[in-house]
Amino acid sequence: MRKALFTAGCIVSMNFLFAQEPLDAVRYSWLSPQGTARAQALGGAVSALGGDITALYTNPAGIGIYKTSELVLTPGITFNNVKSTYRGTAGTDDKTSFNYGPLGVVWGIPSYKANSKWKGMSVGLAISKTANFNGNTYVSGENNESSYSEKYIDQIYGDGMEGRDDVENVLKDLRYSYGPTIAFLTYLIDTITYANDEFGYFSSASDILRTGGPLKQQQIISTKGGITDFNIGMGGNYNDVFYIGGSINISTLKYIRESSFKETDSQNNPGNYFNYFVADDYLKTDGTGVSINLGIILKPVEALRVGLNFRSPTWYSFKDTYYASLTTDTETYAGVQSRSSLDSDLNDGYAGEYTYRYKTPLRIGAGLAYIFGTQADVSAQKGFVTADVEYVSYKNNAFNTQDNTNQGDKDYFNDLNRTMDQVFKSAINFRLGGELKFETLMVRAGFGYYGNPYTNDYFGNRAGDITNASRMNISGGLGWRNKGMFVDLAYIHQIVKDAYYPYRLDEGVFNASKLNYTIGNILLTIGFKF
Repeated sequence: MRKALFTAGCIVSMNFLFAQEPLDAVRYSWLSPQGTARAQALGGAVSALGGDITALYTNPAGIGIYKTSELVLTPGITFNNVKSTYRGTAGTDDKTSFNYGPLGVVWGIPSYKANSKWKGMSVGLAISKTANFNGNTYVSGENNESSYSEKYIDQIYGDGMEGRDDVENVLKDLRYSYGPTIAFLTYLIDTITYANDEFGYFSSASDILRTGGPLKQQQIISTKGGITDFNIGMGGNYNDVFYIGGSINISTLKYIRESSFKETDSQNNPGNYFNYFVADDYLKTDGTGVSINLGIILKPVEALRVGLNFRSPTWYSFKDTYYASLTTDTETYAGVQSRSSLDSDLNDGYAGEYTYRYKTPLRIGAGLAYIFGTQADVSAQKGFVTADVEYVSYKNNAFNTQDNTNQGDKDYFNDLNRTMDQVFKSAINFRLGGELKFETLMVRAGFGYYGNPYTNDYFGNRAGDITNASRMNISGGLGWRNKGMFVDLAYIHQIVKDAYYPYRLDEGVFNASKLNYTIGNILLTIGFKF
């Protein structure tokens, strides 16, 4: 019964500690398209081009261009380096991980009616890793304005726990076992009675900001996981002029985040009742979602292709599992104390769990491709240029309850979604690519730019300026095709600017850490015609 009560009531604590928040929503929606080595070398600009299994994820009308069948495999590797700047101090970390693009098959099925203008259809089936969350981040800086520990006090006051009798309620309420409770039990926060008999709370860490400071703050974050998309689609060819297609995409998401935040007395003063604390948090998110893709490609003249595509939101069902621990050294006040939300006297040793829903924004795109060479003879084509433009309304990110029965949960998510309407805006993405063909050898290059999803400085001066986020991809590659076999190699260099808040406060100053990612992806696609 204790576990059931905890699971039902933990949404407030979960929001406080792990925060379904606007900046987290970007993780699942601000993504550049993935694909084969050929598609990636072209900057992802393939919505009008077609003839690649990547069309299942971009514009499924491109599957209709197939007249033969093929099998493709796309292994890869990712190098992720991130540089952070927090309150004027720089940090850096990196991680290397395995990656993969589409693994699948396309069957080209010709029309059996000799006089039909429907020349044939194609069916595609593929699985691909479309987002990679593997990475390490290190943040460090000195802070003379606020302490991470103040967020525990914020939660207590925010819930109206302002009286002496409320302390016992906090310690008994399972919602608080991931923050205020373990902060109380390790004496990181405690009660105080002022000279006028007014009752309040204080943090032993933030207290030294008034007696010297600053606090040295460090955070190490390790993330794992990704989004894997399983896609099945169909495309049709009408008279080699008009192509239409659709696909159903089933996404499985796994995100694991382990964070360790350390705050230290930079003066090493043994008499101020604070030496350090370390707050360790663990969050695992598992999700399953579904979306649909629709598209058309029109070939008004032999050399030109025009594409239009629509991708619906992905409707996810999420489950979070989380726990937290805290170790505090308050010197002669209470010494070194350690507590965990997994302690048997708090949650009977159980991790927290919560289920909810999430919806990504829809995407609408258009593309052009111009092909050079003799169109009737594919082997005589000399190359092409291709370009895409895409509209994404990040304001349409939305979180919702799973069962729609708990009014407190519904109110929280409604507030969160209203906040995202203010934090996010619509953005335009551009992609450009080209290929030169030399008989069996192809040389490719591409570029992609993904616009800033945030409005300007929503959090105001208390939070500091949020970075002008952007994502830019520069790519290139080689291809070889001969006698029913093809091999493509691509390198994609991503430059990403984003922001991250180590903590947020209802009162007081909190700061963003500006993040600069340099991500290298190497992809190899091997394919066989049959």
